Amino acid sequence: MPRILLIDDDEHLAAPLTTYFARFGCTLDSAKRPSEGIAKLRAGHYDAAILDVMLPEMDGFELCREIRKESDIPIVMLTARGEVMDRVVGLELGADDYVPKPFEPRELVARVQTILRRQRSAPAAAAANAQLRVFDGLSIDLDRRQVMRHGERVELTGTEFDLLALLAGEPGKVFSRDDILNRLRGHEAELFTRAVDIVVSRLRKKLEPLDCIKTLRNAGYALAVAPGESSS
Repeated sequence: MPRILLIDDDEHLAAPLTTYFARFGCTLDSAKRPSEGIAKLRAGHYDAAILDVMLPEMDGFELCREIRKESDIPIVMLTARGEVMDRVVGLELGADDYVPKPFEPRELVARVQTILRRQRSAPAAAAANAQLRVFDGLSIDLDRRQVMRHGERVELTGTEFDLLALLAGEPGKVFSRDDILNRLRGHEAELFTRAVDIVVSRLRKKLEPLDCIKTLRNAGYALAVAPGESSS
């Protein structure tokens, strides 16, 4: 049963969401303060975290930044205003998705389920395909969801890894932003093409000095890197 951690100081939100998530086979735990949430993440295993933007001690953006320093757990941000800038900031800091308030509980459950389903399906997809994709200076282990750059491990969020795996599955193929959104999100949602640009930007920075993700103007993105030889 997946375990989800909600970090939100709204006293009237945790109880109904706990009941609602349970209907879909998920255990929802909650914390009212960021310090409490970080302590729970360190003490126990959680499959995803839901962060409100407006929090005491530190806002959700700062909390997301702190979590990303030590964990690649999937993160869904709750944005009170639903403004594009809130979404952009959250994605730039490493969030995997966003849900504007007010929201229907079923939508939040669907977003979390999509992220979890994507992670669970990755090993099966790896088994059906080559488990290790090796390029010049870059290796991608689909089974372990690990990326090595010049022999050094690169820590990626779930969305960053899925994007890299998608591009690496067909090196040289150009994927449009809509292609990427449709392949990675897996459910009907408002297309937010800026989100793709943000994730690509984060991924590029983490893969530096490799320059393997190419932008084709008005077309999309492609992995452009020479094949390498596996050392295994």
